[in-house]
Amino acid sequence: MFEQTDPATVERRFGRVAAFTLTELLISMGVLVLLVLLFTQLLNSAATTTTLGHKQMDADSQAREVLDRMAVDFAQMVKRPDVDYYLKSSAGTATDCGVCSAQIGNDQAAFYSTVASYYPTVPTPAPGYTDKSPVSLLSYRVNSATGSSSYDRMERLGKGLAWNGFNSSWTPVLFLPQTIGGPQPIGGIWPSAVSSIATDSSYEIIAPQVFRFEYYYLLKTGRFSATPWDTGVSHNTVNGMRDIAAVIADIAVIDPKSKMVVSVSQMEQLAGTNGQSSVLVDYSTGMTPGQLLANWRTALDANTIGLPRPAISGIRVYERYFYLTH
Repeated sequence: MFEQTDPATVERRFGRVAAFTLTELLISMGVLVLLVLLFTQLLNSAATTTTLGHKQMDADSQAREVLDRMAVDFAQMVKRPDVDYYLKSSAGTATDCGVCSAQIGNDQAAFYSTVASYYPTVPTPAPGYTDKSPVSLLSYRVNSATGSSSYDRMERLGKGLAWNGFNSSWTPVLFLPQTIGGPQPIGGIWPSAVSSIATDSSYEIIAPQVFRFEYYYLLKTGRFSATPWDTGVSHNTVNGMRDIAAVIADIAVIDPKSKMVVSVSQMEQLAGTNGQSSVLVDYSTGMTPGQLLANWRTALDANTIGLPRPAISGIRVYERYFYLTH
């Protein structure tokens, strides 16, 4: 028979109680601290990666949206020698492009296109269904009016036009010598379409994250140009975009979170507004494909205007070709 012994008696007999030693506790705490630090680093790394991913997705989504819209508008551009255009041109004004000129900083384009747009209700009477033409006046710009809620944001103007002769008080589709805007012989009909600051209820913000807009042309000869006609031939006219194979648009986008840490002055230096020269250079004839975007990326990485580093990673640049049908 075995004698049953009380546990307390056993503990007294051997002179100790079973427990962790101080050394064991210190080692356990040290391991726990190391594990917490490791997991914290992993979580921070995952959060940073997720934030950058969200910034990229925001910028990609914005760019895709506006470039897809531009693709539709340019594809349906009215290409006729008897209508006016407002386009960038480094070779001066053409007879069928009343205010075509070199554009410093953000570019602007105004043209006719057979896409749906807004038909205003004034002046009265508003055109009925059969009086509405399929032609609209479009304009793309980055608003440069300080104090405007659209400042440093890309806008699109879309004016639905009536058929010619519908009503003398309602502006219809215009043919030369009537022009869109500017100091032509009879003056421009829609000065807001060729201005980066004029207000017009037909303008709407199409891309609030786009702050820089440049475009140039691919000629049918295969050359790239800052003028919407082939300067190597005798004519000096847009001629219904007959010499142009594609319009190439470049945009710079900043995601909303990054924009919050960029000052107004820094945004103006990026966008080239309020009298500032943009650090993102203009297109110049002779640049090779992709060179403009490379120059923009180099300027952002150089960071001569003191942007916060997280903001630089939130700025992305894009380029797309819009091929014209003739």
